Amino acid sequence: MASSSGITTTSSGGSGSGSGSGLYPVQSSGSEPDLQHLMDQRKRKRMISNRESARRSRKRKQKHLDDLTAQVSQLRKVNDDIMANVSITTQHYMSVEAENHVLRVQVAELSHHLQSLNDIIALIQSSMDPTGFTDEQYGWGSGNAFVVDEFMNNSLSYLSATQPILASSVDTFMY
Repeated sequence: MASSSGITTTSSGGSGSGSGSGLYPVQSSGSEPDLQHLMDQRKRKRMISNRESARRSRKRKQKHLDDLTAQVSQLRKVNDDIMANVSITTQHYMSVEAENHVLRVQVAELSHHLQSLNDIIALIQSSMDPTGFTDEQYGWGSGNAFVVDEFMNNSLSYLSATQPILASSVDTFMY
């Protein structure tokens, strides 16, 4: 006799015992109800196993979803931090750019002022003869020539000391 579960059992009427060719041998006495009971047992075990497997699968999916949600939260926080840093850096850049603009204007003004002072010095030097100022031309006595020469020497040393600084001021503000 064949069963729907793929187990074939045979029974012999002479000896009163049966031999099974499947995994589970079935006795001949009451074999149909025993076979049905065995099939129901297997069905219940499969159903329980399937339910347990589905429960584990749902649990894995939920854990994966929770992990992805936590990762999204962490990435949003990192993104917010990056955006805040970009904002701070942009503000700092704008501040430095404004300061650079002010410094460029000051350099232009100081360069113009330096050029004016150099023009004055050139004018004064062109009006001097090799021995100093002509006292008669300005109505000065001979004692004042030393004061004018001292003023000129101090002014020239000041200008020569500041001129290289102005020439290298652009380099000092480079990052």
